[in-house]
Amino acid sequence: MTEIHQTNHRVELLAPAGDWACVQAAVENGADAIYFGLDCGFNARYRAQNFGLGDLPELAKWLHRRSVKGYATLNTLVFPHEMRKVAEVIEQIAKAGIDAVLVQDFGVARLVQAICPELEIHASTQMSMTSAETIEVAQQLGLKRVVLARELSVSEIAKIAKKTEMPIEVFIHGALCVAYSGQCLTSESLGGRSANRGQCAQACRLPYSLIADGQEQDLGQVRYLLSPQDLAGYESIPDLIESGVASLKIEGRLKSPEYVANITSQYRKAIDAVLSKQGPNIGRQDREEMELSFSRGFSPGWLEGNDHKRLVPGIDSSKRGISLGQVIEIRSHEICLRPESMFALGDGIAIRGSDEHGEPSEQGGRVYSIKTDKRQPLKQTPAMAGNLKQDPLSVDSISNGVLHDPVWVGFGSGELDFSRISLGDRVFKNDDPKLNRRLRKSFAGEKPRFQRQLNLRVEAVVGKVLGLRVVEGGNVPSYLVGVGVHGGQILEAARNHPATESDLRDKLSRLGGTPFSLGELQVRLDGGPMVPVGMLNQLRRDLVEKLLERLGEPTDRRIDVEGGEKLLSPIDAVNQRFQQDVNLARVEESPASLAVLCRTLEQVRAVAESDTDFLYADFHDVREYREAVRLTHANGKKIALASVRIQKPSEMGLLRALLKHQPDYVLARNLAAIDASKQEGVPVIADFSLNVANHRAAEWILSMGAERITVSYDLNREQVSALCDSMPTSWMEVVIHQHMPMFHMEHCVFCSVLSPGTNKTNCGRPCDHHEVKLRDRVGAEHPLHADVACRNTLYNSTPQSGAEITTDLLHRGVKWFRVELLEENLRDSLATVDLYQRLLEGTVDPQEVWSQLKAANRLGVTRGTLEAKRNPLAIL
Repeated sequence: MTEIHQTNHRVELLAPAGDWACVQAAVENGADAIYFGLDCGFNARYRAQNFGLGDLPELAKWLHRRSVKGYATLNTLVFPHEMRKVAEVIEQIAKAGIDAVLVQDFGVARLVQAICPELEIHASTQMSMTSAETIEVAQQLGLKRVVLARELSVSEIAKIAKKTEMPIEVFIHGALCVAYSGQCLTSESLGGRSANRGQCAQACRLPYSLIADGQEQDLGQVRYLLSPQDLAGYESIPDLIESGVASLKIEGRLKSPEYVANITSQYRKAIDAVLSKQGPNIGRQDREEMELSFSRGFSPGWLEGNDHKRLVPGIDSSKRGISLGQVIEIRSHEICLRPESMFALGDGIAIRGSDEHGEPSEQGGRVYSIKTDKRQPLKQTPAMAGNLKQDPLSVDSISNGVLHDPVWVGFGSGELDFSRISLGDRVFKNDDPKLNRRLRKSFAGEKPRFQRQLNLRVEAVVGKVLGLRVVEGGNVPSYLVGVGVHGGQILEAARNHPATESDLRDKLSRLGGTPFSLGELQVRLDGGPMVPVGMLNQLRRDLVEKLLERLGEPTDRRIDVEGGEKLLSPIDAVNQRFQQDVNLARVEESPASLAVLCRTLEQVRAVAESDTDFLYADFHDVREYREAVRLTHANGKKIALASVRIQKPSEMGLLRALLKHQPDYVLARNLAAIDASKQEGVPVIADFSLNVANHRAAEWILSMGAERITVSYDLNREQVSALCDSMPTSWMEVVIHQHMPMFHMEHCVFCSVLSPGTNKTNCGRPCDHHEVKLRDRVGAEHPLHADVACRNTLYNSTPQSGAEITTDLLHRGVKWFRVELLEENLRDSLATVDLYQRLLEGTVDPQEVWSQLKAANRLGVTRGTLEAKRNPLAIL
């Protein structure tokens, strides 16, 4: 793959906007672009206020007049029956002049390209783009930008940028999901509210206990094992710009306008400082102000590489603000602490401790009084000296601040229950009314507050009209370069006071009340002209009016409704475009086949000797694949080896390690695996992690080289049936028994709590020596596994069975079904496989399969995602 040389450039600052107030907050604090969702759905922040389709023309025009771009999010999976509605939404987005759409679903990307090729498609982070190889495949969808997964380091991002011409967008600040976006099935598995459909239940923020080798581990205060601190990546801005990143993105479409204003302004300042050859320039006060808007504690996320202890300290999982210290004494209505940061009367305070059962306890109130140890009243504590680095509660916390003398903090009568406060409880400042008022003021009113620099050229030549035009540079859209205006009369030579460069700059810089400010001014003065002040002022006003008119012009795009319409209809099994080399008549008559995924050699040995048609192997130790292939072939069966779900830079060797064992197929769990296997001539089956939820996504995956696709786990039984009706069932494989893989994480829990190390280079590989489960609040113990790349997957403790839907799928023509084993022993593996084999043969009915599975498994069995209607609040 050719390396692409990246140069220093102006990077885009991209801010979130959940409503109109957030739009104004972002724009007035320096955002170059905003991203937003629509209230008709299909965006990954279902709970945000979002925008109506009718708002889009006004929104686009307002943004463009401020030289700001707008990106609409259509970043969820879409089912076949929803494709028509999505097509209508795409048409409205394109007509309104919105600059781009963010998409997750391959089928939706194809729909956008068909309806309006001029509308930019940005691959959402939900598409799990983690390498130049995955991008190379995905760009065939017509992508114009890729949002990389948050789990990449600056070094890995730079490697990707060198090997692709695709513009890259990177998250720089905000909440972090513990699971790879697009690869989290926890909400779907436990409660039927899919994160891939914008309804994440945030199960990662809940407490878990760790069970190692059957024994609960005493982790002290560490309870939130899957809750990362928030990303604050400002220190990495210089390196990200140097690597060629096109856009730095702030997370937060569910956050307040004050949050948007605060974080946008801080990163605007930091980026501008870096582009001016300074450092990011974020000081202690800046950081604390950001923490006050929202913070679970700040860390660099994965930008500095994996440090699992720093990423997930595990002490808490909710907003906390700024650490003020610990309670060192208690009186009737006061607490005493030695302040680590400044606070004032009226600020919001939270006190965190434990109740009588050891469970986390929190209460808070407003600061009513502050007094010294000598009872002298204060309006605020003294300002802190020094600079705070890292986080007060993180492992690598370093504070150069000077602790002040103790102060007594009083609260309103009855506001706190002092019986619940103990010595040692931590105190946080979580609200600052003065800061909030300042932030609201930053985007209040109709008058533009943030101005973009215009570079201008003025020509004042005796005998010619006065001319003023935009020249290159500045911070406005490039298409404004060359836009100009001229005066209405010929300039004459001045008798006494000819115009000077200083005079011209003074008058032309008076751009208050406009979205512009004067940057560089090129001046041509010839013949000592007299330039009337009124003429110069009018020319300035005329130019501003012309620029605003040009910026507000509607985007001229061709909308191909018929092109989109062609992708809405079901795909005919005979006439479909990407017909595989298969005898359709024979497929129609052939019996259904059962494939079994094994995760141990013992399982492979047992299943290979059974009547199973096909095996998959998914091992932690790749050295065992050779024996798995040998055992399978010795029994006359075929086998597919599973790729990793995530392929990062420099990890193609993992796939080559699979291929050298000469499997019959590769079970491809990412786009790079499909492409590489195809190039080696090894047939491919696309797995669930590619998130195929509609017929046009399936069609595209097959066009990339897959022989069949595994249906996305986000579909329930009706949606699986509808997918069957929309495309040839010979393309499909349906998993009918499994332990749902809930979280798939770069974060390693083994390393974080069972090792003194910080990452796979120094952890000692506790995953090789311990069997680990995470116990949730209802007592379920979910198995935790590490893959060959040291990524963790947490599996649902209860197996999910699709026995009751299998008969219907057989009638619809589905020929491939899969059972996935996890930790089953030899006997249980054979019993489970035999049940489903007999189900497909018709010698046992679904109810008997269900009852036998339930009896054989102490945790029972669930219909899970294959249930028709579920309670979306079950997880809560």
